[in-house]
Formats: sequence, C-alpha cells, structure tokens
Amino acid sequence: MELDSPAVLNAVRSLALHALPAFGVALAAVIAVVCGLWWLGLRYGVHRDNSRFAPLAYLLGYLALGFALIIGAASLFAEIAENLANLDGGRKLGQLDLLFSDTIRSTVPLGALRVFALVTHFGDTATLTSLCVGGALLLLWKRQRGLCLGWVMAFVGNAVLNRTLKSIFERTRPLHEHGLAFADGWSFPSGHASGSVVAYGMLAYLLVRLLPARFAWAHLPVVALAAALAFTVGSSRIFLQVHFATDVLAGFASGSAWLAVCIGALELRRYRRRQA
Repeated sequence: MELDSPAVLNAVRSLALHALPAFGVALAAVIAVVCGLWWLGLRYGVHRDNSRFAPLAYLLGYLALGFALIIGAASLFAEIAENLANLDGGRKLGQLDLLFSDTIRSTVPLGALRVFALVTHFGDTATLTSLCVGGALLLLWKRQRGLCLGWVMAFVGNAVLNRTLKSIFERTRPLHEHGLAFADGWSFPSGHASGSVVAYGMLAYLLVRLLPARFAWAHLPVVALAAALAFTVGSSRIFLQVHFATDVLAGFASGSAWLAVCIGALELRRYRRRQA
C-alpha cells in the first residue's frame, strides 16, 4: 500500500485524533511485552543449579536474543532511513509525519502537553549526563570498574552515534510554537528517544545485577518502569512537536540496538571472568 494512499492518510489522521488513548494502549503493550519476556526468561532462560544446560548455552542464548534485537531494530531504522533518503519516499513519509504532528497540535489538550513537557526532561542532555556521571562515581566506589566502563561507553557511544546520524540525514524539526518545549538542531533520529532507551535500560540492567538477592522481587518492576519511562520520554517528543513520529521510532530503534550491544558485551565479559 502506498504511503500517500487515502487509507493510510485516514489511518494516520485517526490515530492522531486519538493520540492520548493510543499512547495509553501502546504504553500498556510495552509493559505487557516486558512482563511476558521476563516471565519467559524466568521459566526457560535463567540458569539454575539443577539445569541441564551449561552456562555457555545460556550465554549463547542471550547473545542470540540480543543479536535478533539488533537486527530487528536496525531493520526498522533502515526502513525509515531508506524512505527518507528516497526523494519520493521521503516526500510521502514527510507528509504523513506532518499530518500526524499537525493533527496532534490541534487536538491534544494543553494540560496533557504540560505533563509531557515535564516528563521530557528525563531525556534531556543535562539529566542523562548527570545520571552517567553519578552512576560512574557510584560504580567506582563499589569497585565495579568493568561495569563502570560499560556504563560510560553506553552513554558516550549512543551520543556519538546519534550526533553522527543527525549530521547524515539533516532533517528539519517540525514547527513547535506552544512554548512548552524548545529544541534546535537536526531532528532525525530523536536523541531523547535513543538516549532514554540506553540510559534507563542500562540503569535497569545494573540494578538487576547489583541488587542483593533479597530484592529479587524488585527486578521486574525496575525493568518495567525503565521501559515505561523510556517509551514515555520518546513519546513526549511527538506530543510536544519537537520531533516527528518517525524520528522517535528511529531513535527507539537505534537506542535498542546500541543497548543490546552494550549489555551483550558486559554479559560476555561476565562469562569470561567466571571461566577464568
């Protein structure tokens, strides 16, 4: 189906007209998927002393899952980027993005926008930089030098990747004149979306690894909260019209891919240390 077909245009317009309920449904779906994957991991993937699988088998399984996530996220990013790079495809995709953004501008209540304007600060450069520095200092104090290096590289690597991609595509931001949020620079992909996925995904990973055994009950809530926060921060950029919807989708994709790389590298290092 063509991107500029009446059916697609009507679907995009309808989604934008019901943007807040759609966001609620999508957020619930994200949390449900996280809980489902966690349950599957506990049932089939987490190593137990009486397991018939060797630790290497678990490592390979986790790496395969991470690789699949990287491929899926990269494919989504490539599909969006290909449409933007293509003259005709970029024009059609831009029309859909503009239609979605303009409809949200005219329909979403100001009160909801103010809430998103508060939430979006969780993805600001200053916030993520403070989180990175604070986490690094805490990990050094805990003598977790390997985790500290992985933590810092996750933040720095994503920042470099996002800046590089922005300079390649040089996409202009949508118009945002409500005064609730302001952003300059290029639009694609969303740095708030990718940064939040990496930052809060890494934070959840470290908490799951480092929390004492008596707090094992908190692992799922931590992971679910991190996923919900990252998704909400990314979505806030669409509601505030500082990013197009495809900018945020691409940011989620690139951030998820980089997060999978970072966690995979840390898990591989963890396995090697156990075998040493």
